[in-house]
Formats: sequence, structure tokens, C-alpha cells
Amino acid sequence: MIKKSTIDQVFDAARVEEVIGDFVQLKKSGTNYKGLSPFTDERTPSFMVSPVKQIWKDFSSGKGGNAVAFLMEHEHFNYPEAIKYLAKKYGIEIEETEQTDEQKQQADERESMFLVSEFANEFFHKKLLKTEQGKAIGLSYFKERGFSMETIEKFDLGYSPDVWDAFTEEALKKGYQLEFLEKTGLTIVKGDKAAGSATKKFDRFKGRVMFPIHSMSGRTLGFGGRILNNDKKAAKYLNSPESDIYHKSKVLYGIYYAKQSIAKEDNCYLVEGYTDVIQMHQAGIENVVASSGTALTPEQIRLINRLTKNITVLFDGDAAGLRASLRGVDLILEQGMNVKVCAFPEGEDPDSFAKANTQEDIQEFLQQNSKDFISFKASLLVNQAQGDPIKKAEVIRDMVNSISKIPDRIQQEIYLKECTRIMDVSEEVLYSSLAQLMSKKDRENSRGSAPQQKTMQAVKNEQKPVPKVNQKYEIERYIISLLIHFGNEKAGFEEFYLEENEESELILKSETKERKVYEKIYLDLQEDEISFTDTEFKYLYNELINELLNKDSLEVDKFMNKLEKDIVPKFVDILIEYEKYSLSRWSTQDIFVANLDQLKPEQVDDAILRLRHLLIYEKIEELLGVTKENIGEHHREIIEEIMQYKDLYRSIGDKIRAVLTIR
Repeated sequence: MIKKSTIDQVFDAARVEEVIGDFVQLKKSGTNYKGLSPFTDERTPSFMVSPVKQIWKDFSSGKGGNAVAFLMEHEHFNYPEAIKYLAKKYGIEIEETEQTDEQKQQADERESMFLVSEFANEFFHKKLLKTEQGKAIGLSYFKERGFSMETIEKFDLGYSPDVWDAFTEEALKKGYQLEFLEKTGLTIVKGDKAAGSATKKFDRFKGRVMFPIHSMSGRTLGFGGRILNNDKKAAKYLNSPESDIYHKSKVLYGIYYAKQSIAKEDNCYLVEGYTDVIQMHQAGIENVVASSGTALTPEQIRLINRLTKNITVLFDGDAAGLRASLRGVDLILEQGMNVKVCAFPEGEDPDSFAKANTQEDIQEFLQQNSKDFISFKASLLVNQAQGDPIKKAEVIRDMVNSISKIPDRIQQEIYLKECTRIMDVSEEVLYSSLAQLMSKKDRENSRGSAPQQKTMQAVKNEQKPVPKVNQKYEIERYIISLLIHFGNEKAGFEEFYLEENEESELILKSETKERKVYEKIYLDLQEDEISFTDTEFKYLYNELINELLNKDSLEVDKFMNKLEKDIVPKFVDILIEYEKYSLSRWSTQDIFVANLDQLKPEQVDDAILRLRHLLIYEKIEELLGVTKENIGEHHREIIEEIMQYKDLYRSIGDKIRAVLTIR
């Protein structure tokens, strides 16, 4: 675990405009910077960076946060990875908290394996480009496949010399331990090491062209190697074995290069092999990943789900393998993803098709031929069952089984109706089959689980009037704004109290007391037992007050990292809104709030008074409702209570007008 002191150092050093400037072209705009959104396609810049506040806001996607949040959103780092990236950028040494000896050993072993893998990546790449054998065999193979030098460099493609121990000997010479060469699977060791007998060491990937496999953050996890000779005993493709750093079921080839494009396009193309990914990238279609020849796994699907909810599975034009491949589609559906399917013409695969066509042609083909999975599967299976009632029944059961995998019941309904149309079978039959499958699934998987959602019912499409601005919401938002912008600032606030004069009359007096803004807001709301009604504002208010009470200050970028991820965009909206919007529009909705250019004590009083004013109005309305329903012995008491609240309502209204006059 990274030490807090290191994290604080990182936040102190990191400049949001510098970090984002590495990924987005920013132009000066007043005190801020603007650029095109890296998350959506747009022509007019709506991406704003505030160096003063050290935050960013993308108005086209609604995303926002600090430098760490940007890296997590754009590069899809987790929090520690983002911190380490910034530490490396600003030359800060990473210090971690004390670990047990076992934890240290495990961490050291993993790091040693990563270092070995990185060295191997460099070694294979260098051998491909700098040696005669590499150029003659490896480089010529890649060029025959149509890969440009730019593509070869981008994907770190390499070549393992056709020598038994070329890599192993070089690694040992450079000081890498045999233990980690073996654990990564790069070196195969024969012999009894424990007994001290002579061991034989040889390279796993001897004589193969190399495809490095990267993690989401770009670290080398393992390799895929393709043999180039005609040795029938050797596997055509050979992958690194499972290790502490490489789990093939949790890795997708090309995810590091595709992640930004997947998020931006909101779609992921799924192919089968390494060359499919590379050729599609080279053709300009970058949101592509491969399962690396293995059966698709739930872990791989969840990896895509971090970036998008939409997957388009690209199949070879080989009809024989299509049905087997469709099993992966069922797995995607089970994970709650949206699936489309696209098959290439017979004899074509993503590699050959991308090689032979321009980017525009490929995009057009994918757009026109990507079908909803139900239409694709039905047309495929129906053709196979032509004229055979028994086979048709099997097809229908297969289709319903796929639909049963979908967690969303509304989607199930839609797909059942589509299936009815395609398969020429009654809805009742399909609904009955689905009900049986779902019932069986419930019995097997869910003891005491929540009841099933009811079948979708028709809802009248009534035109709803545009709602008036929610005054209470806006005032609660404004109080949060005051806490964020001025919470730690001191000001003189007028406090009212009753005092008895010489004639024993109670008179209203006032005095000015100096308080911090957060103290004033907290004490006044506490005194009146006022609670926020918006759940997100309530959460933000509590977090802000706790931070200010405990630390007596608010460091925005550090505070932001404590917030729940879903709340961060709302926090950033409040933080940056005055850079983009004017509050004058509120005046048409009976909300009068001053700009937050500089603090005026009246702004705080006004916000609190207005919130009280609205709550008293709601209380009066509530009591009026009670009088209509309960005309009885307590009726008079309720009327008296209403009159008291109305007096208070008028009194607070007078105070609000007085505050406005002061302004």
C-alpha cells in the first residue's frame, strides 16, 4: 500500500493542466484551458481545465475530477496505478507501508517477473529489427502480412532467435535470475535443481515471431509466439504459461491499445487472433481486442464492461465455426452486455478483410452488416433446420435459452417478440418455454432471492409539462457551493437575540460575531434541525462539514479522492459552474443568488433563510392538508399552528428582503 505521505507529495506536485496536456491539446481561454473532449466526438471544444482549482470538466460527457480522476477515466488506471504514473512523471519515489515478510516476498517476486517480461519484450523487439536473422525471417514475415514499420513498432512485435538458449543466456548475463525466467515461462528448465544436478535451459519461444501481451495499463504480462517453419510436431501458436502475472482468462490482446477508442466509440469489436487486431488497428479501426484463441471468459467480458456496454463480435466467413462461436455470445448476454454480430464474406477474416479494404469501406461494411444477435442467430440456425420440424424445435429451444441469459426482463420481452416474427411461432409457446427455463434457473440459483420482475406492461404515453426549477434543490446546491468556495473563510455575521429592557419588555437586538462560513452554516442548520432533501447533496454536505471540522481547511483535489465515484462529477459541476454559467437565470424562478466571485456574509444568511423559508412553506401546506382530512377536536389547534408558521414565514421573508437591500 502506498504511503499517505507519498500520495500527498504526488498531489502537491501534479499540475492538472500538465497531466491532461500529455493527452489532450489544450488552448488558453482566459484563466482556464479548453480542448476537444477525449471521451466523445465533437467539433466545438467543451473540455475545460481549471489550473486555479486544479480540476477538469468535460461538458459533453458530464465527466470531471482532478488529475488522478482523469487518468483513471482516460487511461483506465486503478487508483494506485494513477498515483504511480504521476509519481514517475514528477520524479517522486514511491514509499509503501510496512508489509509482512510474506507480502514483501510476493510483491518482490511479481515485480521481478514484470521486469523479466519487460526485458524479454525489448530483447525480442531488438532481435527483430537489429539482427540479420531477425530481419530475414521475422521482419519479412510481418511485412508479408502487410504490417507497416509503424505498426510493428506500436505493437512491440519481435523475434526469438532460432537458437536453443539465446534469450536465456542474454538474460542471465544481464543479471536476471533463472528462477524468474522459469516462473514467467520464458525459459524451460530441465533437471533436478534441488539435488544440484546439471540443468538444461532453453528458450520456450525459440524460432518464433513474438506478440507481447499487455495489461490494461501497458505492462508486459506474457507472450504469444508463432512458429514459421513446417514442423508438424510443434504448435502453430504458443502462449506463455499461467503465472502470478499472466492469467489468460483475465487478459484480452490489444486492450491497452484499444481502451481509449473503445470508450470513445462506446463499442468494442471482438475478434479471435493477434493479427486480426493488428490489421484492424492499421486500417484505422482501433476499438478491437482478441480473446487470443481461447474461449471467451466472464473475466474478459467484465474487462470490456469497464469501457463500454456494447460488444460487436466479428466472425470469420467460415460457417462451420460459427455455431461454436455463438456460445461466447450467450456468455456476453449473461453479463448484461449489448451484443451485435457481424460475419465476414466466406473465405474472409478480419485480418484479410482489413488488409484489402480502406478504413471507410471497413466501417461501412461493419455498420451495414452488424446484426442484433437474435436476428443473426435465428437466420443462421433456421437455414440449418430448413424443412425439419425436429431441428426447428431444437433451434427454438436454443434461441429461448439465449434469451433467458439476459438479466434485463424488458430486453427479454423485446427479443421474444423479435424471435416470434423470425421463427414464425406463437408468442405463447416462447413465453411458456422462457418461463420454464427461468423457473428452473430460480430453483437452482436463488434461495430466498428477490422476486422476479413482472412482465412488461404498456404505459400510456402522456405528455408531461416541463417542471419548474426545484427551488430547494438549487438552494441546497448553493449552500454546498458556499462551503466549497468559502467554507474556511471568516466573516462577520449578524446574530439576533431577545433582551429584556428596563420596562420588562422583550426587544430584538443584534450583534456581529466573527465566524468561519462552515461554522455559521453548520450551527444554523443544526439549531433548526434542517436536513438536506437531495441524497447526493446530503452526502456532500456531511463530507464537507466533517472535513472542515476535522481539518479546518479543504484541499479540493485530495478531498475529491475520498468521495464516492458517482458523486465526483456533481462535485466538479458545483466547483466549476461559475467558470461557464451565470446564475442570473435563477431570478426568473424566484431564486436570487449572488455570484461567488467574492464572499459577502449576506450570501450565507440569504441561503440559510431561503432554505428555512421553503421548509416552513412546505410545513404550512402539509398542515393545510391535515385540516381538510381531519375536521375535529384538534382542528382549532392545527389552525393556530398554521397561523404561527405563517407569522414566522412572513418574518423570514422580511429578513430575506432586508438582506437583499443590504446587497
